[in-house]
Parts: sequence; structure tokens; C-alpha cells
Amino acid sequence: MSAKEYTEDHRIVYYESDDTGHLTIAMLINLLVLVSDDQSNQLGMDTAFVNSLGVGWVVTQYHLQVTRRPKTGEVVTLKTKATAYNRYFAYREYWLLDAQGDTLAYAEGIWVTMSYATRKIATIPEELMTPYESEKTGKLPRLPRPERLDTAATVRTQPYTVRYFDIDNNGHVNNAHYFDWLLDTLPADFLRHHEPTDIRIRFENEVQYGHQVASEVVQHDLTTQHQIKLGATIAALATVTWRKA
Repeated sequence: MSAKEYTEDHRIVYYESDDTGHLTIAMLINLLVLVSDDQSNQLGMDTAFVNSLGVGWVVTQYHLQVTRRPKTGEVVTLKTKATAYNRYFAYREYWLLDAQGDTLAYAEGIWVTMSYATRKIATIPEELMTPYESEKTGKLPRLPRPERLDTAATVRTQPYTVRYFDIDNNGHVNNAHYFDWLLDTLPADFLRHHEPTDIRIRFENEVQYGHQVASEVVQHDLTTQHQIKLGATIAALATVTWRKA
């Protein structure tokens, strides 16, 4: 039996877009999380129920492939399914579709449950997965990992202070904010005239309210390597492939 799919329509609004009128990558991530949350709520697996088990869902890795970013006013369809899981990891897929049903973006995510008591990965409770009809398997798909930063190259750095409004209900930075931090290190002219086509990101350590982080980037033509650092600790790594707009 395949996992249950869930879909909903969404109109792209101006505050989800950049100055070119296209949906930002951070907002795209927010929409993917939204559709998965809405599926969970429909199945009775809302945040209150998950938290009652002493855990919260945390994403550890995304692989995002973008064909075209939709523009302000465009109506799109969000689709997702919790495809498979094992004892510690859950694999979820996401689609962003245009009005004709063509794929604008496809994403894969690896999720874990984090214990609120220990702030460490916990065994996924079976009752959290049963309603999705996900396949239980010993071998989940492996997402491509981002590259380590080429420190021999020129590194651009931008500091950030984590604000109260950057924090989600798990007590750490909402993962969509990482994408703003990562891409904001690139020149505005580059961002206006290039489109991301492939994004690999891995979240390695928590970032919390009040932390001082540094977003670093190395650019090799149409590939950019990124990392978010908390002191000497790497919080996230990402690799982005671009095309000219």
C-alpha cells in the first residue's frame, strides 16, 4: 500500500515573493511545511498530539529541485506524502505544481523526532506514522549531501543575530530562515539574474534565540557552497546550483 497523498491549492501573494515577483526559496520551504502540517492536522496528528508524546518533528536534510519559481498571483497546487520511515528517520516527498499540473518544484526531506527532555533524536512513535500509511523499511532513499566549503577559495561572510521571531515551536530557528541567511550572502544583481535549480541542505546543529551566527559562501561560477556557523560549530551546510535567468 502506498502512502496517502494530500493536496491543496495556494495563491502566491506579494509578501511571499522577491523584488522580481517570484516566490522566494524560503517561502517555498514554508509552503512545503504548510502542506505537510495540513495533512497531519487532517489525520489527527497535529502539533498538540505530537507534543503529547514528548517529541517534535525536526527536519535534518532537504533536496530541492526547481524547474520554475511561480510568480505573484499565480495559483499553484501543493502536494505531499509521508512516503517511508524506519526507527529513527522519516522520508517525505513534496511537489509544487502549476495550473496545468506540471511540476514547478520537487523536494525530498528527511525528518526525525526530537525528544524535548533530552534535545536528542528519539525513536519515532509508531502511532505517529500509522495514519499516513507510510512504508516501514530498513532502507530509506539517501539524499545527496551538500559539499563542504572550499576554504581555500574566497569566502564571503555575513553575520546575523537570531531574533525572537526566527524561532518556531520547537524552540529553535525555523528552517526556512536558513535559506534567507544562505542566499542573502550573494550579490543582489546575481540573485536577480539567476535561478536556483538544485539545492542540497543539511541541518547539523540547533540554532536558538539570541545566538550569533555567520553565513558564509564560496562561489564557483554557477555553483555556490554555503555554511551557517555558530562560533566554530557548523549549524547547516548547503550547495546550490544556478542557471542564468
